[in-house]
Amino acid sequence: MPEDAPAAIDMESWVCPLPLRDAPNIVMGHGGGGAMSGELIEHLFLPAFGSAAEAGMGDSAVVTIGGARLAFTTDSFVVKPLRFPGGSIGELAINGTVNDLAMSGAHPIALATAFILEEGTPLAEIARIAEAMGTAALGAGVKLVTGDTKVVDAGHGDGIYVNTSGIGLIGAGVDIRPQRARAGDVVIVSGEIGMHGVAVLSCRAGLEFATSVCSDTAPLHGLVAAMLATGADVHVLRDPTRGGMASALNEIARAAKVGVALDERAIPIPQAVRDACGLLGLDPMYVANEGKLVAFVAAADADRVLAAMRDHPLGAHAEAIGVCVPEHPGMVVARTALGGTRVVDLPAGEQLPRIC
Repeated sequence: MPEDAPAAIDMESWVCPLPLRDAPNIVMGHGGGGAMSGELIEHLFLPAFGSAAEAGMGDSAVVTIGGARLAFTTDSFVVKPLRFPGGSIGELAINGTVNDLAMSGAHPIALATAFILEEGTPLAEIARIAEAMGTAALGAGVKLVTGDTKVVDAGHGDGIYVNTSGIGLIGAGVDIRPQRARAGDVVIVSGEIGMHGVAVLSCRAGLEFATSVCSDTAPLHGLVAAMLATGADVHVLRDPTRGGMASALNEIARAAKVGVALDERAIPIPQAVRDACGLLGLDPMYVANEGKLVAFVAAADADRVLAAMRDHPLGAHAEAIGVCVPEHPGMVVARTALGGTRVVDLPAGEQLPRIC
């Protein structure tokens, strides 16, 4: 067999105690950003791609071209419903891709957009989504430079699916990636969590409940620029979207082989989110966000980074919520309000399908 031939995909090698992971077909959990998503990438896509794959497993890839370092990312959006309190699939598509670039410390430059439209979808609805995308792009200061449109038969889509790709420029001396987390780092979250997931759930058929929560969808590159302008050594940034804070922190802990110890009482959670999650039996740590980031910062720099974040509108409610520790590498634990300790594990599959 040639050296660059793709490795055989061995489903039997998946070490999984849950029946869903033995399924021969795709299930919703494979798209949830948790353990099943990771296994799909690690055990199916990467072996299939073979030596053509170069995956750093971050929010965006960093490539060097002509001496310049560029961040490159792509994302697809299949949220249901298309519009929800505080936004729509249009804002998500722009802000989500801008944020993936920002999590590498990049200043976003340009985006590509692609649409998969279902036959029979009203043109007025498509126009509203497109206008939302244009407004969000102007607000983020990025250009929409290329794209594509496809139409599928009625009944073979869900109105509108959107894919966006983006490039951004990384400044000199900026090195932000999950592997840089180290023992002693302070873990900071930029604000209240769980708002986007609850906002989407609040308007789904059969799940409506009284809540004033709006999605937090927003572009975060300005906040990141303010953090970097302090001169601090920011090691890791991640926007906790699918799988929420729990997934993001577990992925970082495993990539860097460090432990993360959280103070659960310090995590900012709006009361409306607590109430909605209590009603539905959800943990806010696993609920998606679209306008928040989590940062791992050297302890000596944590205070000035936190101050800079609080001076920015999108970081006004930033809080230090924990530290990196050498104990229990690859694991996230939280001290509860009662003084006990619980493991905050990586979710296996999908708690909240179709939220982005």
